[in-house]
Amino acid sequence: MLKIAVLVSGGGTNLQAIIDSIADGRITDTEIKVVISNNPKAKALERAAKAGIEAVCISPKQYADRELFNDALLEAVNARGVDLIVLAGFMVVVPEKMIKAYRNRMINIHPSLIPSFCGTGYYGLHVHEAALKRGVKISGATVHFVDEGTDTGPIIMQKPVEVRPDDTPEVLQRRIMEQAEWQIMPKVIDLIAHDKVILLELHAVRADGVLEGAPIFHVLPEVKAELAFLTHTVEIMQDMEAVCCIQFLAARVHVVQTG
Repeated sequence: MLKIAVLVSGGGTNLQAIIDSIADGRITDTEIKVVISNNPKAKALERAAKAGIEAVCISPKQYADRELFNDALLEAVNARGVDLIVLAGFMVVVPEKMIKAYRNRMINIHPSLIPSFCGTGYYGLHVHEAALKRGVKISGATVHFVDEGTDTGPIIMQKPVEVRPDDTPEVLQRRIMEQAEWQIMPKVIDLIAHDKVILLELHAVRADGVLEGAPIFHVLPEVKAELAFLTHTVEIMQDMEAVCCIQFLAARVHVVQTG
């Protein structure tokens, strides 16, 4: 059973998608142990309480300094014995000590196709305003692991969404929520619950722009993946049906999602 903590600052629509997905069986073998918000007025806390989930507010305003808040936040998560932290619209800088404690066990949802429209200052409607200003035809959402950067962790799953000529930021935001965010976050959680997301750090040799070597990785007992590096091409061979997503990151880090 995967035990998760969901951290959220606002309305909690992604939280609700997770709750609903557990209820209807799209997410299995998973339990939300706690919902934590930095905002005492967050509707997410109401959603959690209505679903019978422990709801806790831990606000920086409750503490004399940021370090005390950081300690309290980490202690609250540790006390629930969670396996995975899910950031679902958490508008607080995650403490570095928490990132280290939950390395590759913390995921975030971002309302764009990273690396577009992400990083410092890109949150909420600002993301969609930037997308419309740039004139992109496709936007979407990304679920990624959390590291010390802002939206820089390894990508697990993305889903594109059409941008229409008459879109406003609010309309585009809603479409991306409905067609992407509320779909891929539950799917990623279910995959993690069943050990189907594996982070591999590959140490390849670069020579004149070509990655050399073809190491074999036993990523799961029933899966064998051979990654052959041939002029920026990754060839996957395995004895299971379909590798759903392979994210090529900085020529070294891959997220391999199977099943």
